[in-house]
Amino acid sequence: MPSPEAVLDRDCDRRTASGYLDAVQARPSHRIMIFQRGKTLVRGNAILFFDPTKVAGQLPADVLTVYLGKTLPGHHPHLPDGTDLVLKVLEDDADSSAWISQGTSLAGYREAAAWLSGADAAIFLQAQAVANWHQTHQFCPRCGSATELLWAGWKRRCPLDASEHFPRTDPAVIVAIVGGDDRILLASNFAWEPNRYSTVAGFVEAGESAEQAAVREILEEVGVHLHATHYVGSQAWPFPRSLMLGFLAHTADVTAVPDNVEVREARWFSRSELQAAVLSGEAVISQRLSIARAMIEHWYGGRIRDYGEAAEGATSVGEKS
Repeated sequence: MPSPEAVLDRDCDRRTASGYLDAVQARPSHRIMIFQRGKTLVRGNAILFFDPTKVAGQLPADVLTVYLGKTLPGHHPHLPDGTDLVLKVLEDDADSSAWISQGTSLAGYREAAAWLSGADAAIFLQAQAVANWHQTHQFCPRCGSATELLWAGWKRRCPLDASEHFPRTDPAVIVAIVGGDDRILLASNFAWEPNRYSTVAGFVEAGESAEQAAVREILEEVGVHLHATHYVGSQAWPFPRSLMLGFLAHTADVTAVPDNVEVREARWFSRSELQAAVLSGEAVISQRLSIARAMIEHWYGGRIRDYGEAAEGATSVGEKS
């Protein structure tokens, strides 16, 4: 499964310097990404990056500001190479009506991922992850004092006990389970609509390897024993701040038993059954750009057509023995 290249140079070595964020914002060529309540401004099928001269004086002086990085050569379809991107996170109750004009709206990642470019989706994920971290780490976990921002928004420090805190990433496993007859097992979670199916995922616990977590989570959630796991790739997922470690796993079990806590149904699909179910609307699978969709299509052997998508000219994938 191919791993997408980075879109931004995060400039980790230089962003730690005192005054670096101010220097970036003094450059008229930088662009601003507005974020509020887990959403960003979009227009058409792209994130709306603001020219700083267009928003001068419209943002609060104390707005949370983070340097995201500069666009790598040839990696963004609309922004010039080397464009510095700065994230501005508005308070949840701030009036954002001034930013929303005709053709512009606030959109969350889950709804926007279906039509954003890969570059914009990657920037959105980074912004979401760092914004989530700031919202939950405004106070020192040791003494409760308000923390201060450093390193262009990538470190918080407690002025009382001098402890330093960095954006947190929690490892989680996500598993595509394949049976002995080469069918895939997909699960429907109680948090979703009843006809949505995806791969099974769960967090890695302390002192546990990713492979051990995959075996444990699958047994707990769908009652299936895995006898082989193969790492296939990873994806940052900022809900709330995860790194999804993808595994293709095999089982000899033919029966799945949902835990009825997180999983309402676990269902086996052959390739033709899954494609037919998706095309008819009987089943909805994970969105494109997600690692879950990539792993399902890795098993499938090609692109799965979504509901309502025309079959003309599509390449069908036959059953594998």
